Amino acid sequence: MTLIAILLGTLVAGIGSVWLAAALSFGLLARYTQHMLSLAAGALLGTAFLHLLPEAFEGTVEPHTLFLTLLVGLVFFFLLDKAELWHHGHEHHHDDHEGHAHDHDHDHGHGHGHGPAHAPGGGRISGGWAVLAGDSVHCFGDGILIASAFVADLRLGVIAALAVLAHEVPHHMGDLMVLRHSSGTRRAALLKVTLAGAITALGGLVGYWLVDLLHDYLTFFLVVASSSFIYVALADLIPQLQKRLSLGETLAQIAWLMAGIALVTLAGVLTHAH
Repeated sequence: MTLIAILLGTLVAGIGSVWLAAALSFGLLARYTQHMLSLAAGALLGTAFLHLLPEAFEGTVEPHTLFLTLLVGLVFFFLLDKAELWHHGHEHHHDDHEGHAHDHDHDHGHGHGHGPAHAPGGGRISGGWAVLAGDSVHCFGDGILIASAFVADLRLGVIAALAVLAHEVPHHMGDLMVLRHSSGTRRAALLKVTLAGAITALGGLVGYWLVDLLHDYLTFFLVVASSSFIYVALADLIPQLQKRLSLGETLAQIAWLMAGIALVTLAGVLTHAH
């Protein structure tokens, strides 16, 4: 039952996020792109602080050890980010104006006339393979995180899958735009990113086996999952929202951020009721 739930959750998060990203990128929901970033940040922070961490702290491991694990996890994901693997979106722009707010438009569906993707070493790779490689690694990691949440609690798994779905949408939007330029057609780009998204299910299978093998360390898996979500929200999504906006736009951002938190809270209540 748990394995079926993991497969369903990883497929919905992995492939569902790609198709939602396509709807946002290719016109149908394009006006909601910015709102998706706020929603995703809220969903990730809500999942980490309201669900995964409380579940981890209910175990027998002392808080000091868990906080240390959280800190190590944040540093680890920062280093992965530097290695251009975890946040594959950075492959689109990392060597130009890193750290500038306007340079984070790669996830917004704007300004994607960059041509071929950047290779981690600073060269260029035609065909967008750098983006796909990073995408696949990222999706595989997401699958492991979702699996560990499902093994801990079915309700946690559903919430984690929702959070991954939300935060993968802006990432896949950037990928679709880069691949559309290198592939030539929307359909080819969508197919490539969908295949990368399907790797999430493979990560889920490996995660299920891994967590089963290391069941005594499940608490640590949950904390590492939390550190991943917190890092993505604070280092990747929120900086893209920190721009000089009108009062109305700022209030809309806050509203969508709160909606993301409310979404995972509601999901927790509904799944708990069942």
